[in-house]
Amino acid sequence: MSRIYTRTGDTGETGLFGGGRVRKDDLRVAAYGTVDELNAVLGVTRGGLGDAKLAGIEEFVERIQHQLFDFGAELATPQGAQRNTNLIEREEVAWLEETIDAWEQELTALRGFILPGGSPAAAHLHWARTVSRRAERLVVKLAASEPIRGEAICYINRLSDALFVAARMANHLIGVRDVAWKQKGKRSGI
Repeated sequence: MSRIYTRTGDTGETGLFGGGRVRKDDLRVAAYGTVDELNAVLGVTRGGLGDAKLAGIEEFVERIQHQLFDFGAELATPQGAQRNTNLIEREEVAWLEETIDAWEQELTALRGFILPGGSPAAAHLHWARTVSRRAERLVVKLAASEPIRGEAICYINRLSDALFVAARMANHLIGVRDVAWKQKGKRSGI
């Protein structure tokens, strides 16, 4: 096995898949680095989903983690070099939408905003949702200057929605209420 360190990044540059080098603070690197961070947050999330009632959420998170590796590889590969890259396709977006729709059938309708939390599982899924939104902002910013496929942008947008619903579903499955946000002046004892 080769060494983990290569010394090729010691000058502040990194290599892209498909060739080429960019600075480590390049927007493309920030975008796929944030997708990697999201994947790590989801790894922490999965580690805390030991309750058998959350098995479906754990399967969902694992599938997302695999998709995020594909997504990160797509972002790390300039569009002209993506010949052998596993690209995010419309089918992944459709799966997210189907999952959201199925879970929302089981959940009570929202009547206001909720705070991240309720259960530790839901809190972690909300954390992942916020990292997903940051990744989305970076991908959209990157798309303003470089070609990024529409399916990729749609995927990261839908993913944060799915993580929000997954957090609500986790609370529902283990019998914990979502925490409703109370507007200033309507909070008592806080």
